[in-house]
Amino acid sequence: MKISAASPSAKILEIKTISFQPELYHGWPTVTRRWNSELFLVYSGGREAHICPFGRVECMLSKDAGQTWGWPQVLLDSPMDDRDAGVVETPKRTLLVTTFTSLAYDTDSFRKALAATPGSIPSWPPERLTRWHAAHERLSEPQRQAGLGQWMIRSTDGGMTWSSRYPSIVNSPHGPFVLSNGHLLHAGKELWTGQRRVGVCISKDDGANWEWLATIPNRPGDNPKDYHELHGVQAASSRIVVHIRNHNPNNRLEILQTESDDGGATWSTPHPIGVWGLPSHLLRLGDGRLLMTYGHRRAPLGNQARLSFDEGRTWSAPILISDDGQNADLGYPSTVELSPNNFLTVWYELIPPSTKAVLRQARWTLNA
Repeated sequence: MKISAASPSAKILEIKTISFQPELYHGWPTVTRRWNSELFLVYSGGREAHICPFGRVECMLSKDAGQTWGWPQVLLDSPMDDRDAGVVETPKRTLLVTTFTSLAYDTDSFRKALAATPGSIPSWPPERLTRWHAAHERLSEPQRQAGLGQWMIRSTDGGMTWSSRYPSIVNSPHGPFVLSNGHLLHAGKELWTGQRRVGVCISKDDGANWEWLATIPNRPGDNPKDYHELHGVQAASSRIVVHIRNHNPNNRLEILQTESDDGGATWSTPHPIGVWGLPSHLLRLGDGRLLMTYGHRRAPLGNQARLSFDEGRTWSAPILISDDGQNADLGYPSTVELSPNNFLTVWYELIPPSTKAVLRQARWTLNA
């Protein structure tokens, strides 16, 4: 895919940390702008580290376009690690929040520390081992395996009350997106359940129920197991664009793109768009342009954006949102349009010497 001749640039108005608890690790946020202009932000909070058994889904609310944020509220805290949080508001003003459960913390080093004989010196500090062991033993091994899944919770009263979690079939960091007919599409991956498919699910009842719609084909030579962290958007013409985090050797760690012109029933073969970075968050702007925002985990470390003026057929040169990263443990940005050419982007970032990642926010304008 060709890079567009357009070379927009951003004026960064402000970058600041917006999370309140520096003693905790925050990760993988998504922000959405609600019907009443409030900003609703979700993320994985309550954490000790990038991988640990303590993750929970939290939210924060801003009523002044991100100038200030309210204290975090816990939305979901299962006995397992609840990770990446996505959010979307439906045309009926329902909030849908996604997450997935993980046992990635159950590593060889953890098991060896648990199995250390009395009098030996475990590789972990005793207090850390005690915490992790207590969290791990909340469930039996069969219960842990049964608890693996891709999940959604739903609020029909603006976030005052929430449903119990229910399966969303697939997972993606930033969650579903809305189609022009009011249906919802969720592009993602079956992480632990089903056939481990990569594709899209559809909801025709405001997110209450989901059904499999279509598998996204893999590029010849690619292993679909190495497709991750999808997100999509519907363009003004009804064309649907989905981005994929690619870990196949060909175009490794680049974004692949696939399109559908029939409501998501069939998809083009994924193809590179010349963008190194991961993962992508897609947004249709008020004037019809598409904006992609993504983390950039090599120099310049930070977050970037690109515009498409032709519904994803070409993308602009990169637009720097942040370039002051000190560690590759950063990114997963998502963006909302506050007003024409005026944006807010939220991401997570570990800033050494701290070992706890924070949530950061940029307010910026676009010169395009």
